[in-house]
Amino acid sequence: MGITIQEVIKTLTMPGGNSPDTVDELLAGEPGSEVTGIVTAFMPTLSIVEQAAALGTNLVVAHEMLYYAHRDGDKLHAGSNVRQEKGMRIDASGVAIYRCHDYCHRLQPDMITEGLVRELDWLPYVHKRLPHAVIVQIPPATLKEAAEHIKARLGVAFLRAMGDPSTLCRRIGVLAGFRGQAQFIIPMFEEEQLDLVLYGEGFEWETPEYVRDSLYLGEKRALLALGHAESEEAGMSALADHLRLQFPGIPVHFIKEKPLFTVM
Repeated sequence: MGITIQEVIKTLTMPGGNSPDTVDELLAGEPGSEVTGIVTAFMPTLSIVEQAAALGTNLVVAHEMLYYAHRDGDKLHAGSNVRQEKGMRIDASGVAIYRCHDYCHRLQPDMITEGLVRELDWLPYVHKRLPHAVIVQIPPATLKEAAEHIKARLGVAFLRAMGDPSTLCRRIGVLAGFRGQAQFIIPMFEEEQLDLVLYGEGFEWETPEYVRDSLYLGEKRALLALGHAESEEAGMSALADHLRLQFPGIPVHFIKEKPLFTVM
């Protein structure tokens, strides 16, 4: 027999085992099944599952939840028609789904943030790695130039921005996922003397309002909100690279989902 799902999961487990409160778990499928191929993705959408099946793969390793909540979405939304239909289609597909969230974030350095920095071609400019962020010091660029670089590197159509487009940006704080809370951002802006923060998402009444007041007071600061998926997909691409090294005989694919939002 070839490599089983459980053997793949074992390589995605912290030494000594995952913590009791981890959200990393097999959400669909049987751990003893033989793996025919692996797809990594940010979110286990029905589209991703169908694409995985079409590729002849039977294991999706996804970063986020299956049923629309960080924890226990299957119970919270048990009565939802969409949740039930999704579950039936996944069962029919024969594709197993493993959520790999905490493992990626608890690696040193954080695989998800590191993947984003790598995709932005900013690894040569890393100044400091914090538990929740990476600080880079790039050659001076205006906010507009930095935003265009980010959009081009990540293949995104738009960013949400605060600040004067002509503001010069050198020191940048990069945060992936849901790390845009003020508890992270305010100390970074002030202690690290950042010109710009780039994050996935966060509470809009926290960090953006702090930046609003900063700008009103004449501070030269800027903020770019990338989107949760857009900030973490590069990390799941990095995970695909990791799995290819671990299992050279198994096809491994990274699939990028279509953007959630468009501008109207």
